[in-house]
Order: sequence, then C-alpha cells, then structure tokens
Amino acid sequence: MIKKIVAPVAFVIASLLSLTSCQSQEEIKRQKYITEGILKYQNNCANCHQRDGKGLAALYPPIAGSDYLAHKDSIIHIIRHGQQGPILVNGKRYNRPMPAQMHLSNLEIAEIVTYIYAEWGNSNDIVDVKYVDKVLK
Repeated sequence: MIKKIVAPVAFVIASLLSLTSCQSQEEIKRQKYITEGILKYQNNCANCHQRDGKGLAALYPPIAGSDYLAHKDSIIHIIRHGQQGPILVNGKRYNRPMPAQMHLSNLEIAEIVTYIYAEWGNSNDIVDVKYVDKVLK
C-alpha cells in the first residue's frame, strides 16, 4: 500500500521540482538581461536620457513614465536605426536627432530594452534576442 502512494507522490514532487527549476532558469536569464542592460544603457543611452530615464529638459525625451513605451517594436527600431525629426512623448514635442546604435548587437539591444521595460515600463518580461531579430528583419 505504501509503495502505491509513494510512487505518485514522488512523481508529483519531481514534477514540481522540475517546474521550479524551469522558472528559476527563466528568472536567471531575466536577471542577466537586466544586469547587462543596465550597463549598456548607462554606456549608450544615459548621456541623453539620463540615468533616471527622465530625459534632459526640452532636449531629450524621458523614458521613465513615457507613453512611447507602448511601442516596443518602435523602441527597438529607434535604438538600432536612430530617430530623425519630431517625436511626441507624453504630449511634448522633441526634435533632436538620436543617432543610430549600429554598433550594438541584437542581444545588446534586447538587454537594453528588457532593462528599460523592467525599470520604467512595469514589465517582468524578457525581450528576447529572438524577438529583436524578428523585429529588425
């Protein structure tokens, strides 16, 4: 009788442990993306958008609290290809060019975007490099 109970219980425990293991692997990946994203953001974006993401006066738009975060694919394109001409962010017009960041790999862009959305976009999702690849094709 005990053997009949132990086998299903062991199976359930093993299943739960493997599920927990998968979740922790995803969380490890997310934390890695965010950690790398912070460094890439500070080196490539913070000069204009500032470390706190609030932008710089009327010159450079904020990322923190930005309504533009609703356009994730556009964010990815702007990081890679830059932005020319006027842009409307939170109802305010900005018209400074943003240079293309062609030196960044798709993985680095994924890390920056994951960090931006984790920090200022209330998102726990990973913006995976495969997604960036798809958007930039």
